[in-house]
Amino acid sequence: MFFELLRELFGLRDLIDIIAVAIFIYAVIYFLVVTKGFQILRALVLIGVLWFVAEVVQLRTLSWIFEKLWTLGLFAIVVIFQPEIRKALARISEKTKVIKFSSLEERTIERIVRACRFMSDRQIGALIVVERSQNVEDIIEGCVYIDATVSVELLITIFYPMTPLHDGAVVIRGDRIAFASCVLPLSKAAELPKKYGTRHRAALGISEESDAIAVVVSEETGEISLAVEGNLERNLDPEILRDRLEKLMGLKDEAS
Repeated sequence: MFFELLRELFGLRDLIDIIAVAIFIYAVIYFLVVTKGFQILRALVLIGVLWFVAEVVQLRTLSWIFEKLWTLGLFAIVVIFQPEIRKALARISEKTKVIKFSSLEERTIERIVRACRFMSDRQIGALIVVERSQNVEDIIEGCVYIDATVSVELLITIFYPMTPLHDGAVVIRGDRIAFASCVLPLSKAAELPKKYGTRHRAALGISEESDAIAVVVSEETGEISLAVEGNLERNLDPEILRDRLEKLMGLKDEAS
């Protein structure tokens, strides 16, 4: 009797509706936690409780204020979390197909590694962004169009101190240097040690907002770092850098 009544009142569509709502609520809470916006969530819950009390007690003026605050608050959330929302949408729109890179990229990786070795030995600061499946043009600024074949000499020349293009990032697309002197979005990661400056934050920033890889050479220590998917791999020697790039670009099995 009970199960028959439950079946009449509760169908498959209702179950799907409940699951969808639960997933949506979980996604919102997870987003706020990941973006360190949990304090805002608690404030919204508090406003909701006070609004409910004002409605029950029929405090009309206070209810009207909360109603306006709620509308304004939704707009404020969109503004405050605009970078995170843009990043989430960019992740959703990323290409899902597997890209098979040609053998030419192996030579490109070798040239990147050799240039980084040279600059590391001489403590020449560098920031090299390697595109993968996602175009980064919509999240970088101030670029100088290059469109030149990747070479060790050109990379070193670009980053050599006092040259016009050294203060910024190089973007490599395929086997070509697409842009130089690019300004990248800076990461807001609080856990990044203070000894790492703008180059490292820019490398992390581009890896957080796209699937690109960023290689950094510190001008203070000569240390080579690699930023991928919002994580910074530090103090890499050239051989490890080559191995990581080959794996990340699909030229070598991750398990090897």
